[in-house]
Amino acid sequence: MLDITKYIKMELSGQEFCGENFHTNPDIDKLSTEEKKEIISKIKPHLTPEAIVLAQVDPIVGDIEYNFNKAKKYIEWANELKVGAIAFPELFLFGYPVFDIIDRYPKLVEKNIEYLEKLAKCTGKTKVLIGFCEFNRFYIGKRYFNSVAVLSNKKIETIIRKTLLPVYSEFNDARYFQSAEFDSKERIIEIGKMRAGIVICEENWADKDFFDHPVYSFDPVDKIIKEQNPDIIINCSSSPTRAKKEQLLHNMLSFVSKKYETPIAYVNQTGAVDNITFQGASRLYSAKGEIMARAKSFEEQFFIVQPNPKPSCSKDINCIYTLPQGLEKTLNSQKAFSLDYEPDLERTYLTITSSIRDYFHKNGFKRAVLGVSGGLDSSVSCVLLADALKSENVFAVSMPSSITSEQSKSDAQELCANLGVNFTEIPIFDMFKAARSTFDGVFEKVETRWQDRFKASLTNDNIQARSRAMILWGISNEFPNTMPIATSDKSELYMGYATINGDMSGGFAPIADVTKTKLFALARWLNKNRLQRNAIPEAVLIKPPGAELAIDPKTGKPLLAEDALMPYEFLDEVIWRLENLHQSKEEMLCETFLYEEKNNISKATKIAWLDKFFRRMQTALFKWSIMPPAPIVDARSINKTEYNQPITSKLKFY
Repeated sequence: MLDITKYIKMELSGQEFCGENFHTNPDIDKLSTEEKKEIISKIKPHLTPEAIVLAQVDPIVGDIEYNFNKAKKYIEWANELKVGAIAFPELFLFGYPVFDIIDRYPKLVEKNIEYLEKLAKCTGKTKVLIGFCEFNRFYIGKRYFNSVAVLSNKKIETIIRKTLLPVYSEFNDARYFQSAEFDSKERIIEIGKMRAGIVICEENWADKDFFDHPVYSFDPVDKIIKEQNPDIIINCSSSPTRAKKEQLLHNMLSFVSKKYETPIAYVNQTGAVDNITFQGASRLYSAKGEIMARAKSFEEQFFIVQPNPKPSCSKDINCIYTLPQGLEKTLNSQKAFSLDYEPDLERTYLTITSSIRDYFHKNGFKRAVLGVSGGLDSSVSCVLLADALKSENVFAVSMPSSITSEQSKSDAQELCANLGVNFTEIPIFDMFKAARSTFDGVFEKVETRWQDRFKASLTNDNIQARSRAMILWGISNEFPNTMPIATSDKSELYMGYATINGDMSGGFAPIADVTKTKLFALARWLNKNRLQRNAIPEAVLIKPPGAELAIDPKTGKPLLAEDALMPYEFLDEVIWRLENLHQSKEEMLCETFLYEEKNNISKATKIAWLDKFFRRMQTALFKWSIMPPAPIVDARSINKTEYNQPITSKLKFY
């Protein structure tokens, strides 16, 4: 976010400024009256009566007063600049997504309406479009409408109610909201000399010519344009980020604006709510489908756009901020599995760090404690936490057992020294011996009644993992505002290769939607692109992954993960094919995997790996259900916010 104090100094010193200097954090409390007047006098000459502020903001769900105060500041700044309109994201005043709290706490809906009326009294000639939750007074259907209020001149001018309600992936709008009847005339507002048609998020995603299999039979944009011929479409959105989403969003908005020869302004929220992260990147497309302006990604921003800039103005305020590195080059990429993750690594990094930051701060946490094993998962998690929360707020604990190698211990210590996070080593030998001794007595007693005891079990493995979790939870119990972190990755969660109440245990799971091959790529990206280079030791990046919980009887060394599972390159393509192409085991057998192009494997081996995948995935369902909150990163996910499968189910696919 542009530093307001640097901005003030630049403006007041008369330095040259470009489009990006118009887009600031409108924290007007920091400005004196004279400073404010000076800045306004610099900006206003470049604005037309049709200028629109895209208020790219980060609300807190249910904290109506917080959201009101934030909106009030943005509106005050917009009023001072005398822009034509300011548009906020979908459901901003209540906070999005609403989940079930609107049913449990209808008083919150009353409060968001009360504050909407207060907000209306703060308005002047500038039109304010703001999302809120409205009661359905028709007494038929769901109790609420997902609505946008149009405010100006100290009153509520009109209310626009959402018609298309998504019920896929992480969206569940139809669970709470009633689909409104559509009247194109009610969607038109005046902004200066411009007639704007208003749509709410999903209502822009119904073009039959763009989508091969449209979800909806009705297209609000088509209806508005054909019946009302507006000069611009304004979309008030709350659209989460995920892999390939930016590509789809850009191509869809570009296609629709060009198809109808009508500019589209799109405002999106930023920040994160539990598993869902919002990129922001609000934007404006021309009638030719060309990007005219785009806000920053993953930051709040007071973003001014002009559909029709002044021809005589030497300073074009429309600014195109860059997307996360790599996305721009892949806007037209096709759906295919690839181990080249480079185009999505910065977005992945920003998604996870934004999610960590918001989850901690909005829930009153400040510090994180995690186990560092010297392996990939904990190393990447530690870097992400240090960047999101600052190094001094991260405590990393190495908890070696008798199986832990000296290399792993030194790698963990080196990582933490590189990052400047707090570090200590706490061996778990004594905890393991005490637990094992107690268990032996217990098992002997149980065995007197149940004689079918396993000859080989995972008890020793799990004692180690759960001992470590106990230490982390103990630290969080003893020190305020401290959250333990789960470090399981997506590949191993699919296979159930994680311990309940062990490495799965924590208050947040930053990498649970990142596959192992992508995690390796992300680790190398972090080493190359962070200000502090090579924080993750090279030894971590070249060693084969392994939990160091058990000895492999074949080698006499700690069991490697790929020996217990299958090669990660193969495993991650199975996951991708299942999630994105919905292929069965039989269909996958007929496909040539990238791994097969580089390695000679028999058909019997491939069948065995696929059998193992589907068998273990079925038994891992319970583990998925108890994972702590984790940011959704991939195009598709097993995150319970998106995907639900009955634990009590048996699918005949293996």
